Amino acid sequence: MSETDLVYRFVANKVRSLSDSGSWQAASLAKLRRGIGKPPGASPGVWELTLAELPEALASDYGKPSYAEWAIHLALTLFALHQQGKSDSVNDQGVSFGQAVSLLIAPDGKNESGIKSRFDAALTAKNIGEFAHHARGLIQLMRAHEVQMDYPLFAKDMYEYQFNESKDKVRLRWAEAYYRVNNMPEPQAEGEQ
Repeated sequence: MSETDLVYRFVANKVRSLSDSGSWQAASLAKLRRGIGKPPGASPGVWELTLAELPEALASDYGKPSYAEWAIHLALTLFALHQQGKSDSVNDQGVSFGQAVSLLIAPDGKNESGIKSRFDAALTAKNIGEFAHHARGLIQLMRAHEVQMDYPLFAKDMYEYQFNESKDKVRLRWAEAYYRVNNMPEPQAEGEQ
């Protein structure tokens, strides 16, 4: 199994367990929110959620967070932010980051330039920390507007985003999903041509 697939599976299992209701889940989500904006090694309270049961192939062995640890940390902390105050899971399988951002655009399109500007800032970020900053603002908007996203897919994408050879592929997938949603033809009533 590839490291990308291991990241996806690890986050899928964590999101599944965090999506149940209960005191452990509420406490765990609160711990994860305290890790937002910090690198993976900076918040001991989140380690049990982001590092426990981590496959050896994904772990750092040189004292600096691995690409997988960054992707997992970012996906789980942003999931916790998005999930805050929600009883139903905000994880929606198959809804990519690009598609979720496009769903923030109002039907009249009045907010499109602001959303597009935030999306572009995230996609052109120079490093994972800058991306996390811009993504956080978009996730807060998703939470406010009841837009869901696939967090295991987001983690997988974030893993690939950190490699120069795959960064543009991830950006292109997100951009295609963003524009695919916004450029879909209006459904026609029966009999219309």
